[in-house]
Amino acid sequence: MAGHSKWANIQHRKGRQDKLRAKIFSKLSKEITVAAKMGDPDPEKNPRLRLAVKEAKSQSMPKDNIQRAIAKATGGDGEDYEEIRYEGYGPNGVAVMVEAMTDNRNRTASNVRSTFTKNGGNMGETGSVAFMFERKGEIVYPADAGDADDVMMAAIEAGAEDVESSEEGHVVYCADTDLNDVSNALEEQLGESESTKLIWKPTTTTELDLDSMQSLMKLVDALEDDDDVQRVTTNFEASDEVMAQL
Repeated sequence: MAGHSKWANIQHRKGRQDKLRAKIFSKLSKEITVAAKMGDPDPEKNPRLRLAVKEAKSQSMPKDNIQRAIAKATGGDGEDYEEIRYEGYGPNGVAVMVEAMTDNRNRTASNVRSTFTKNGGNMGETGSVAFMFERKGEIVYPADAGDADDVMMAAIEAGAEDVESSEEGHVVYCADTDLNDVSNALEEQLGESESTKLIWKPTTTTELDLDSMQSLMKLVDALEDDDDVQRVTTNFEASDEVMAQL
């Protein structure tokens, strides 16, 4: 999944830019509030909240912001958000999964559909592309966490399923239901991760040329610019030459 991994890295670097920091913090706060509202407000007793807090910390979200997000749920001030997944197609039929949290289903559906249409894609029915992905836990470590063999051994001992290592770092995959346990075990051996979250991992990919990749990035950026959209995943594949030109 070289293309998929590189896209994740592009998004990670982009997320470090100051102009996007406020929007990222807003999405992270929403996930923390929802997780705290659905379970115990103590991260140690609520796996989903613990993962949300860990991801927020990996994005350098201030501790005060995290505490305010939890307080919203415990104080009854948090909005009632509904989790919705939208599916569709981008350039050259590439599959697109959109995860959203909304307090107005009609507004969000209309906005997502419009964004697909305006950017050369089209929104499909539920299940139209989900079969091309599988739900997984993803834990990302920097290259200096250890060499590929050491990280692989630590991941196996922690109960992970697979590891992809490159010069940029290590990506550990596990069953979605094991993410909390695996991330805790890895933390004891490798320290804090750069990112720990649930993802949709492509099982089949669509090869894109430069023009199609540029169109896809425009679509993904537009979708992620929507305040209701939490995460966008695609199943593109692109050559090293195309990625270098981007």
